[in-house]
Amino acid sequence: MPALGCCVDAAVSPPPYAFAGWDSTLPVPPPTNAAAWSPAHSAMLYRVDGWGEPYFAVNSNGNVSVRPYGADTLAHQEIDLLKVVKKASDPKNSGGLGLQLPIVVRFPDVLKNRLESLQSCFDFAIQSQGYEAHYQGVYPVKCNQDKFVVDGIVKFGSGFRFGLEAGSKPELLLAMSSLCNGSPEALLVCNGFKDVEYISLALIARKLHLNTVIVLEQEEELDIVINVSKKLGVRPVIGLRAKLRTKHSGHFGSTSGEKGKFGLTTTQILRVVKKLQQYEMLDCLQLLHFHIGSQIPSTSLLADGVGEAAQVYCELVRLGACMRVIDIGGGLGIDYDGSKSQDSDISVGYSLQEYASAVVEAVRTVCDRKGVKHPVMCSESGRAIVSHHSILVFEAVSASSHDSNQISSHELQCFVERLTGEALADYRNFSAAAIRGEYDTCLLHAENLKQRCVDQFKEGSLEIEHLAAADGLCELVSKAIGVSDPIHTYHVNLSIFTSIPDFWGIGQLFPIIPIHRLDEKPSVRGILSDLTCDSDGKIDKFIGGESSLPLHKLEGPYYMGMFLGGAYEEALGGFHNLFGGPSVVRVSQSDGPHSFAVTRAMPGPSCGDVLRVMQHEPELMFQTLKHRVEEFANGDAGSIMALTNGIACSFNNMPYLAAADSCRLTAAVNGGNNVYYYCDDESFGSSGDSVVGVEEEQWSYCLA
Repeated sequence: MPALGCCVDAAVSPPPYAFAGWDSTLPVPPPTNAAAWSPAHSAMLYRVDGWGEPYFAVNSNGNVSVRPYGADTLAHQEIDLLKVVKKASDPKNSGGLGLQLPIVVRFPDVLKNRLESLQSCFDFAIQSQGYEAHYQGVYPVKCNQDKFVVDGIVKFGSGFRFGLEAGSKPELLLAMSSLCNGSPEALLVCNGFKDVEYISLALIARKLHLNTVIVLEQEEELDIVINVSKKLGVRPVIGLRAKLRTKHSGHFGSTSGEKGKFGLTTTQILRVVKKLQQYEMLDCLQLLHFHIGSQIPSTSLLADGVGEAAQVYCELVRLGACMRVIDIGGGLGIDYDGSKSQDSDISVGYSLQEYASAVVEAVRTVCDRKGVKHPVMCSESGRAIVSHHSILVFEAVSASSHDSNQISSHELQCFVERLTGEALADYRNFSAAAIRGEYDTCLLHAENLKQRCVDQFKEGSLEIEHLAAADGLCELVSKAIGVSDPIHTYHVNLSIFTSIPDFWGIGQLFPIIPIHRLDEKPSVRGILSDLTCDSDGKIDKFIGGESSLPLHKLEGPYYMGMFLGGAYEEALGGFHNLFGGPSVVRVSQSDGPHSFAVTRAMPGPSCGDVLRVMQHEPELMFQTLKHRVEEFANGDAGSIMALTNGIACSFNNMPYLAAADSCRLTAAVNGGNNVYYYCDDESFGSSGDSVVGVEEEQWSYCLA
C-alpha cells in the first residue's frame, strides 16, 4: 500500500504524478474469463436444479426453460420463458400481444402434472402396501381462486375423483358451480366458520347431487346442520375437525395443536357423537378432518400426526359412526430454496412419494391394529398443487448503488485545505497509517474524518462539495483495502405488497432470478426495490440466506422471475398505492415452432379499475378534470384536446411504468360531443402463429 500513502500525502505537497493510480499496488483478484461461464454455472449459482426440479431449468441459450410435463418432458417440448414474455409484451404490430409487465405466466400443463404426480404417488403407496381403499384429494380454493385454475383442477382431476374444498360462502358457490363439470364422486369439503346461509348452500349442493361434506369446525355448528337439514329435507353428510396434540414448531404450525384456531377437542367430539345419537343421525358422521400445519417439514412429524388422527378415526368407528373418509388436511410442503431441509419453513426434507407413503403407512398400521376397515384417504394439498404452475415476471428498469464518485487529486487537495483542528489531525493520521501500510488503522481514521465532516456540515461550516469529497475519499480507501462490497439497488416495475405479499407480511422467501442472460456471469450484487412509496417495498432477503442477489449490469431490458408463487400470492395481494394485479397469460405446450401457444391473455387492471375498487367513479373524475382543463387552457382547442386525451389515457392504462408509446388514443365526433377513448386496433388472435384460442379483450373507455 505504499502508493496509497504517497498519493494521499500528496494533497499537502502535490507531487508531479497523477492521483488516479493510488491503489495500483494493491492485490486484485485474477481477471475473470467470461467465456468460461456457462448456463450450468448459473443454474448452480441460483440453485435452479434444487427448487426448480423437475419443472424449471436453464437452457443452452442462457434462458430459463419450463418443462411442462416435469421429468417426462422431451427436449423439444421445453418452453423458453423469455420467448413467452416477448410474445406477451411485444407490440401487436411486431407480432406480440401488447401486454404490459408485470405479468403472471400460467402453465396449465404443469398444474395437470402436479395433480397426476400426487395421485400417482398415493396410488403407488396404496398398491405397494396392500392398502384396501383409494385416495382422492381436494384442492383448497383459498390458495388461488382464479377461475381457470379451479376449473383446470376439476377438469384435470375428474378421472381420479379430485374435488374442491371451500372455506367461505363465495368459495362454496364457485366450488359448487365448477364441480358440476367434475366427477360425481368428487368431494366438496365445506370448512371454515359457518352460518345458516353457508350450511343451507352446502345442503342445497347435496340436493344437486354434489358429494358435499359439512365439516364441523365448532360444536355449535351441529345445531344449525340438524335444524336446516330437517327444513330442507336433506340428509347431511357430516365431518368433524379434530384438534390434535401433534403440531410443528415452525411459523406454519401455529394453527395446529390443542390451541389451534379450528377444530373440536376430544370432549367436544364426544358431545357431538352423543347429540347425533339422540337425533338418530350418527350414520351421517362419515369424515374425520385434521390439520397439522402448512409446510410440514418431515415425514416423522407427518406420521406422528396422521397416526394420532387414525386413532381418533378408529374410536369414532367404535362409537358407532359410519366413518368412511380420513381427511389429512394440508401440509404437503414444497422446497422453496432447494435445500431439502427439515429445519426450515421454506424447505421440506421429503419427496412427494415419501409423503404419500408415510400417510398410507400411518393410517394402515393403526387401522390394522384396531381391526378397522381402511378408510378413503383425502388430502387438501393446495400449495403443492398450484405453486409451480405460475411465474411472476417483471422488469428491472434502473439500478443505483451507494458508491461515491471517484475523487481527483485536485478535489482532494481542495478538501484538505479546508480541514482544521481534529479533522485535519484525522487526515494526517490517516495519511501516516496509509504510508505504513496499516490498513485497518487507515480505514478507522478515514471513517473518523468522514464523521467530523458530517458534523461540520450539520453546523453549517462545511459546504456540500467538501462533504461529497469526504464520502469519495472514504469509499476509495475501502475499495483500496478490499473491504468495499457495494450493493446495487435494482428498481423493479412491481408492487411487492400486491404481487409478493407473503414476503412483506411473514418473510416468506421465493426463488427470484433473472430469466435470461444466464450464459453470462453476474457482475454485481443487488437488492430489489419496488414502485411503492414505502420503505418496506423492497426485497433484501433471498433463498440461501443471502442478503443480496447476483445480478447482471443493466444493458437493455432485464427480466426477472419469481417462481413457486402460484399459491396465496394472488389471493392475498391488495391495492397498496393503488397498484393492481399483473397481466396474465396462459401458456400450453404445443408442437409449433416455439413449443408453446398462448391460450388466454388478460391485461392487468387499469388505473380506472383500481379506482373503482376504492369506490371512486373514474367517469365522473374524468368529467371533473376535463372541465378543469377547459377552464384553464385559455380556449386553445388543440391544447384542450391534448390534455384531455392524456388524462383519458391515464385512466385506461395500468398503474405500472409503461413505455412512452404505450398510450394510444382516438378522438371521434359523436353528435357534437367528443368521445376520447383508449383503443388497440389489433386483436390478440392476430398476433402470431404460435398463439391460438386467445380471447379478445374489450378495453374500457372514458366519455368526454
